[in-house]
Amino acid sequence: MKKLPLVFILFLGVILWSCGDDSEDYWTKYETWREENTSWFFEQIVAKDEAGNLLYTQVTPDWDKGSYVLMRFYNDTMETRNNEMPIYNSTVDVIYRGALYNGIGFDSSYLKTASYGDSISRIQISNTIKGWQIALPTMHIGDSCRVIIPSALGYGETYTSDLLLPYSTLVFDIKLVGIPGKEKPVL
Repeated sequence: MKKLPLVFILFLGVILWSCGDDSEDYWTKYETWREENTSWFFEQIVAKDEAGNLLYTQVTPDWDKGSYVLMRFYNDTMETRNNEMPIYNSTVDVIYRGALYNGIGFDSSYLKTASYGDSISRIQISNTIKGWQIALPTMHIGDSCRVIIPSALGYGETYTSDLLLPYSTLVFDIKLVGIPGKEKPVL
């Protein structure tokens, strides 16, 4: 009878050891993927257009000076500068496409239909990944931009799916359509 508790503890130890901490395995397992994503992200920091201007602006939030995303606006921001801007706890209506650094799509509001508009996703900024929490409050209603998010501000070392692997740099094309209760949406 005295051996039963010892056998149980040994059995439990073997189970816990075999489950292990996958994050350490992910670091090694996805090393090549991680390095490709990190390298591509840093290439985008210095990428230039035909005129020699940087393609992206580094956007750093006041609340975390060590974090930043890269943003490139598609529209003339002078035309939207007087429109409302969301804050961290705002609910916003957005149209977006999400892709990996290599162009493979993983999410899109174009696949969704909601009562408040076709292809529009209504989200609360504070409930999104940190990269969106940084980018969206810098946008005005009507702005469209590309946001490049390093893995640490996206899903980090989390295994989300066979498509969205740990350490993925995320690329989002986002249009801020509206802020419910603020002013009419811009489509």
